[in-house]
Amino acid sequence: MTNPRLLVLTSLMPIRWGDMDAYGHVNNTIYFRYMEQARVEFLEQIGCTLTPRGQAPVIINASCTFLIPINYPGVVEVRMFCGHPGRSSVQTHYEIRRQGDDTLYATGDAKIVWMDVATGKSVPIPESMRAALPA
Repeated sequence: MTNPRLLVLTSLMPIRWGDMDAYGHVNNTIYFRYMEQARVEFLEQIGCTLTPRGQAPVIINASCTFLIPINYPGVVEVRMFCGHPGRSSVQTHYEIRRQGDDTLYATGDAKIVWMDVATGKSVPIPESMRAALPA
């Protein structure tokens, strides 16, 4: 049985000229920025304050599978999904497309862990955050 995924956010971002590399397509590092921006938008949407004090979400791993190159100009659409939360973490998944094109250009994953900033140790996901995640 697979873990259920819940679509939690769809974010649109312009492809910037400077996102491209010497090969004339969006550089691989930019895909991680696209996923990061969607993640930040989602965390802010559910009321998470992104400050380096108290308790805060951090990423402990991230990956991306590049399927088709993306080129300037255009707009990327990042769909963010969350899996079932654990005690202190939740797995997130991403689908990257061009706006208006259902072709999948890249997929990604990142694990978010809530931690105590002072100790660097994981802490339970706050209940207010847990309520926004799939059960």
